Amino acid sequence: MVSTLAIVGAIVILGILITGCWPFMVAVESGSMEPNLMPGDVVILMHPSRVGLTTWEEGKQIEYRSFGNYGDVIVYYPNGHGKAIIHRVIAYVNASESIPELRGGRLYATEKIAEISGYITQGDANRYSDQHVGTIYTKKGIEEIKPVQEEWIVGVAKLRIPLIGYLRLLIPI
Repeated sequence: MVSTLAIVGAIVILGILITGCWPFMVAVESGSMEPNLMPGDVVILMHPSRVGLTTWEEGKQIEYRSFGNYGDVIVYYPNGHGKAIIHRVIAYVNASESIPELRGGRLYATEKIAEISGYITQGDANRYSDQHVGTIYTKKGIEEIKPVQEEWIVGVAKLRIPLIGYLRLLIPI
C-alpha cells in the first residue's frame, strides 16, 4: 500500500513539474469536440505560460493546427468556477466588441457584445461559441459564460490518448 501511494505521489509530482498545471490530464466527457477529440480520450495539458496560446484566428494565419483544426484547445473553468470545459480557442475579444463564432471555416460576428475582454471558445462540433449562447448553473442561478480570462485556464491540450478515459468516466465524482 505504501509503495503504491509513493508511486502515485511521484507520478503526480512529476506531472505537475513537467506540465505546470493541475490537473495535467483530463478525460473528454462529451462529443462537443468531435471528430478531433472523442468521449473517453485522455488529454495531457500544459500550462499556457509554458507553451503559449494560439487562437483559431491566429492559427489560420500562421498555419498552426492542433487536434485537426487551427489554434489551441484549452481546458478552462467557465467564469472561473464550476465544471471544466475543453474547447478550442477561436479568438480574443476586447470588452464591447462583438463575440464571434466559427462556422464553415470562417469567423462570423454575432449580435452579442463582450462585457469583458478575453478568449472566445467553441467546441469543434458546436454551432455556436460558448460565450454566444453558453450558460452555467450556479448556486445563485444561471450565468452566461463570459470571455475566458487567463487565470480561468487550466491548461492547453497537447497530447491525446484514445479511449483510456472511459475508465475515469465510469467513476462518478
